[in-house]
Amino acid sequence: MEACTHLSDDSLRGIPLQPEGSAFRCFTGSAHPFGSTVEAEGANFSLYSSNATAVQLLIFNKPDDLEPTKVFQLDDKKNRSFNIWHIFIEGIHPGMGYAYRVDGPREPWNGHRFDPEKVLIDPYSKGNTLSLWDRGAACQPGDNLHRSMRSVVINTKDYDWEGDRAINRPMSETVIYEMHVGGFTKSPSSGVNHPGTYLGLIEKIPYLKSLGVTAVELLPCCSFDHTDVLREHDGRQLVNYWGYSTMGYFAPHQAYCVGADAGTHLTEFRDMVKALHKEGIEVILDVVYNHTDEGNHQGPLFCFKGIDNSTYYYLTGPNGNKEFYYDYTGCGNTFNCNHPVAEKLIVDSLRFWVEEMHIDGFRFDEGSVLSRGEDGAPMEHPPVIWAIELDDVLGKSKVIAEAWDAAGLYQIGYFPGARWAEWNGKYRDCIRQFIKGDPGILSEVASRITGSADLYQWHREDPVNSVNFITAHDGFTLYDLTAYNEKHNWANGENNNDGINDNLSWNCGTEGDTDDSWINDLRKRQVKNFATILMLSMGVPMMVGGDEFMRSQAGNNNTYCHDNDINWFNWDTISTPESQEMIRFWSMLIQKRKFFIDQFKGKYFTGKTNKYGLPEITWHGSELFSPGWEDDQARCLAMTIGDTTENSDQSNNVHCMFNMFWDAIEFKIPTLKGLSWFRAIDTSLPTPDDITARDQQQHVDGESYIVTGRSVVVLVSKVTA
Repeated sequence: MEACTHLSDDSLRGIPLQPEGSAFRCFTGSAHPFGSTVEAEGANFSLYSSNATAVQLLIFNKPDDLEPTKVFQLDDKKNRSFNIWHIFIEGIHPGMGYAYRVDGPREPWNGHRFDPEKVLIDPYSKGNTLSLWDRGAACQPGDNLHRSMRSVVINTKDYDWEGDRAINRPMSETVIYEMHVGGFTKSPSSGVNHPGTYLGLIEKIPYLKSLGVTAVELLPCCSFDHTDVLREHDGRQLVNYWGYSTMGYFAPHQAYCVGADAGTHLTEFRDMVKALHKEGIEVILDVVYNHTDEGNHQGPLFCFKGIDNSTYYYLTGPNGNKEFYYDYTGCGNTFNCNHPVAEKLIVDSLRFWVEEMHIDGFRFDEGSVLSRGEDGAPMEHPPVIWAIELDDVLGKSKVIAEAWDAAGLYQIGYFPGARWAEWNGKYRDCIRQFIKGDPGILSEVASRITGSADLYQWHREDPVNSVNFITAHDGFTLYDLTAYNEKHNWANGENNNDGINDNLSWNCGTEGDTDDSWINDLRKRQVKNFATILMLSMGVPMMVGGDEFMRSQAGNNNTYCHDNDINWFNWDTISTPESQEMIRFWSMLIQKRKFFIDQFKGKYFTGKTNKYGLPEITWHGSELFSPGWEDDQARCLAMTIGDTTENSDQSNNVHCMFNMFWDAIEFKIPTLKGLSWFRAIDTSLPTPDDITARDQQQHVDGESYIVTGRSVVVLVSKVTA
């Protein structure tokens, strides 16, 4: 074991601590930056721990070597600057492994869980290897050197971006496609060369491009433990599939990579981002800073717990002790996001993904946890949220919050910060209720379609603060929303007790799959209704991968543990005529949204009127100007959107009719002098008449249109010849 015992200076390397020519000659190093930093002749290592009394740095010639090549004992006076431990080691090169052992008080009741027998990864590591990893060994007493994770020394600057840069598409023009990197191509039916990986996704970019989405929102891609077998059920191993338990906040997930060498993982991820950018598709990462994979007091110790437990987590216990973990997340622990050191880690991590990996934005899982202060109470001005809001590096990145947490904090419309968008759960619930036929909610439907002004406009936010969605990874797929009244989660091995019970769904007459053509046609129409309203709504639409071809999870609304065909895309199904019909509908619908983008502008209506006398928005029922706000049995609504685009002929007006009643209803339509109405969408019609290109739209004669029960019709105006 090498001891480093010399005063440091201000350079990254510091003063030599061994004579020239020594193997792995060490220097005092620098406190900043945190993590491992590769230089021409070695690497600097820096680790924060305010309560540690001793730190050892283990160096492995290869990350998977059982024994370290060298162990360096950092001196608590000479290799410590305040609360930061650091060292520079000559001869370290990319590809080598490293890890820490950290000692200090073993006093769980005081929040300290130091254990020098446990080998710990670096919180700032850009890559970790799990080939030796044994989760059980990290939970039980004893030395786990031969069964531990290892961090990997990586040169993050060694990549040719070929001029790639962030796209910076306005939020008002964004259409988000939420997807799982592995499940997208892992099925043998995908036909890709590298199924279930970042490189496999690259091979399917033409599909995403043809669909017309402008951004992919990737379920967690930070390193997580895909080897963690939660339980076995019906002969299947159930694992951490979604990835919402982070191990490494700077490291791409290993299982989505082809190469076994962690040094290549950044390259594969970057190749994916660069390829998506070339096709104009932005990349948004789903990030999980609200908790870590170390769980509660019985969980594994592999990083933060062993480095400085009382700094990184919210702690609690009887009689004022700190033996246990506050669980605001439902995942065993809660990250102390607004402690200065935890805040730094979060911001540094986000900057890394933006600067080094060219990520365009982030969706923050259980984002409300980021608003909690060190006492756990919500703060008016949470430092970490405002640091992200105002940071110059992150300033152009899209930031989207899941504005609630598992402890009941619900901040839809109240999330701190100004430019943060929110997953609008109220939009989801309202539109689900409307389309399944719940009456008397027309005023809320109108508000949700026009950007939820009641939630955002009051504090000078815009429609783009609302991410509108019907479904997400967590819950029913869009098809299952029309095919199941109840959750069917038996395959999860939890006796159907997991997952939400109230899905606001309707099975259209029978539970699950059926051969009844009438029910199947109705389900298809309901899916089209959902899609049409989503794409016509002001705000930022988000769809879930697979909803475009009516992918089913057999009524399972919590598929977090299935790395199997329950979650995987079946590309054979995608190629069927029925799936192609639905994909065509979604693709053309997204094109129409882009055509009407001027109407959506990302701003609320201001009361302007166009030259044809049409206001920006007019509400109707089946009769003009009679929306029936007070009718508690009403299931019909219509709206006219006036084209007030400056420097245009203002002829691109839109009239929408929503009939969620079970019988057909005759809707009156506005008469416009000099303009005629043409049918763009009628979800009750068979393909290709359900949605038509602008030059193929049918002229609508008369002053009314009969809208079939449970369907949506969209008319567009054109100048009369």
